[in-house]
Amino acid sequence: MREYQANGEPIMHERERHRLILRAVGEHPVVTVAQLVDMLDVSEATIRRDIAALDEDNKLRRVRGGAEAINPVTSKQLLGRPFFVTKTLNVAQKAAIAAKAVELCEEGDSIIIHGGSTTYQMAPLLKSKKMQVLTNSFPLADYLIEHSQNSVVVPGGTIYREQNIILSPFESDVIHNFYASKAFVGAQGINSMGLMESDPMIIQSEQRLIAQAEKLVVMIDSTKFTQRSNMFLCRLDNIDTLITDNGIRDEDRDMIERANINLVIVSAKQEADQNTASA
Repeated sequence: MREYQANGEPIMHERERHRLILRAVGEHPVVTVAQLVDMLDVSEATIRRDIAALDEDNKLRRVRGGAEAINPVTSKQLLGRPFFVTKTLNVAQKAAIAAKAVELCEEGDSIIIHGGSTTYQMAPLLKSKKMQVLTNSFPLADYLIEHSQNSVVVPGGTIYREQNIILSPFESDVIHNFYASKAFVGAQGINSMGLMESDPMIIQSEQRLIAQAEKLVVMIDSTKFTQRSNMFLCRLDNIDTLITDNGIRDEDRDMIERANINLVIVSAKQEADQNTASA
């Protein structure tokens, strides 16, 4: 049975951390301590202890500032938290954000939804809509095909199982010919310079998708304002609307408003109450 912290987020146990660390170092030449801290949402000291233990067991090689695989696999994978982990974090906040995002969708609209645990929460709320939806989220596409009358378009490419998204390295595919009024995306983090992501392939995918939309709608819970990465997706002035929850700090609210972004703040508690009332 999964255990939870006081804030409602699941506790990631040592065995699970070790599995994800070994996956990360097996898929990238070197993984830094900072990257693993971002990926697993634990302290630097915990990551260093995990690396030391795995090095002692001969499962990886400890290097300065991080770790590398002893026998790396040849297939390219993505660096970041797996979908099965992210979908359990801040669920009430993500559901409230998704509900507000769906309110921006109109019947007959053409929209783009990038894969992610927050954008995935839009799926059950789109059941009654009839729109054209382009998404690289494998589970979202599967849900809409089975439970809705939306027209669903997916790009060609490789399915990355851990993140449950479809990514293609090719420029000439269905994305290039799809027009959307809005693109809905999440992000790993945000600061005054813009949106951040952890993997260059995800950044490439998101940039191609948002280039096909008139307006960019960013869906992030308030914890993303304190998370960082070394890769930027886009500048703040590319964002039209940002939807977040009421845990946002005053300084982060001021930053978004100074950038002339339409800031929409939702109450996760209200959303939870509505779900309880309708159950």
